[in-house]
Amino acid sequence: MSADDAAAAASDPRRLPQSSVILAGDNLELLPTLPDAAFRLVYIDPPFNTGREQRRSATTHVRAAAGSGTVTGFKGYSYERIRGQLHRYDDAFDDYWAFLEPRLLEAWRLLADDGTLYLHLDYREAHYAKVLLDAIFGRDCFLNEIIWAYDYGAKSKSRWPTKHDTILVYVKDPRNYVFNSDDIDREPYMAPGLVTPEKAARGKLPTDVWWHTIVSPTGKEKTGYPTQKPEGVLRRIIQASSNEGDWVLDFFAGSGTTGAAARSLGRNFVLIDQNPEAVAIMRQRLGLGQV
Repeated sequence: MSADDAAAAASDPRRLPQSSVILAGDNLELLPTLPDAAFRLVYIDPPFNTGREQRRSATTHVRAAAGSGTVTGFKGYSYERIRGQLHRYDDAFDDYWAFLEPRLLEAWRLLADDGTLYLHLDYREAHYAKVLLDAIFGRDCFLNEIIWAYDYGAKSKSRWPTKHDTILVYVKDPRNYVFNSDDIDREPYMAPGLVTPEKAARGKLPTDVWWHTIVSPTGKEKTGYPTQKPEGVLRRIIQASSNEGDWVLDFFAGSGTTGAAARSLGRNFVLIDQNPEAVAIMRQRLGLGQV
């Protein structure tokens, strides 16, 4: 951190740094130090699918029409209480959603009024996250469910092989958000003969199903971090939902792919992780030192 950043932090602890930064520590302790509505884009890929089976009786709330709910909750909205049936989920946390919910509330606070959240999960948790995000953001703020499909690794012979992740996309304001369709890298038509030569040459805007390979185990992009996501996926997200010079936040930053993609596109970033291995990989990858 520069002397200017340190002086600014001393006078106003909830202030963005002067340049992109990697922060080491618990994100729930660090996020409250960042200012309201500071980030045009928040992308998070929280830990999941560790294989430890847990059981709990779930209680969740969904946003209801004003005055019709049984509980008044976040942002003053009324909520209807839904008692979930006993269900299993795979994760190392005693209560995964007690872990994730306060962090999603911080994400909502930190998003700019025209900001967008991308929450990256696997199929085991995505449907529960949808209910939770409907409560926090409102169902009218749900923009997309993106399916990132890939075809690599072992394949089951006893069921349909599971080869996709889910990315839930929510906006702060459904009437005012950034979506740069002209800036997104286009992809080839699957049937180019059905469109004009001009359209075939330009390619098409990606749909909500993204076919993109994982990070190659032998490729130049590989950092050695076990859950590294491909830069192409993050590049598409950042192109679509932020502008040059904007601030991007990733508080489960892992190998730093969000930072690498953001920097290549002229965005500023704050990356947070408490895993020393992840922080070391990010610092080496991005050339940023100790904060």
